[in-house]
Amino acid sequence: MAEQKFHVTTNSKGMKTEIKADEHTFVIDEPQKMGGTNEGADPLSTLLGSLAGCETVVANMVAKEINFDLESIEFTIDGSLDPRGLMGDENVRPYFQTVTVHALVHTSESQERINELQRITDKRCPVYTTLKAAGVELTPNWEKA
Repeated sequence: MAEQKFHVTTNSKGMKTEIKADEHTFVIDEPQKMGGTNEGADPLSTLLGSLAGCETVVANMVAKEINFDLESIEFTIDGSLDPRGLMGDENVRPYFQTVTVHALVHTSESQERINELQRITDKRCPVYTTLKAAGVELTPNWEKA
């Protein structure tokens, strides 16, 4: 399979950034208390949302491959970071220290099979593995809904 490439263009004013990816447009911004216009989610929440979206896509692909009855999946994802890093403290990393992924899996499958789906999904998800490679402490918790 050939390498897949991704491309976005942006237009920014202040902290608000309008992003175009193919025929899709979305906005990343900051709340007003941070100097933004609050017209879109902040970048870090968007990253967590990207993780949920990527895990969903990969889980559906894996489910088909392993003949897993995946009706639907819901994610709640929490991340924590020390804001001193993004404020310029060179002794503190400016990205997430921890990310906790909680998935409710709607399925007729056993918890053992859910664990298999989670393990394979996390191993193949580009966003999850990028966070892992950055040294983010990832805690997955997938359970039957």
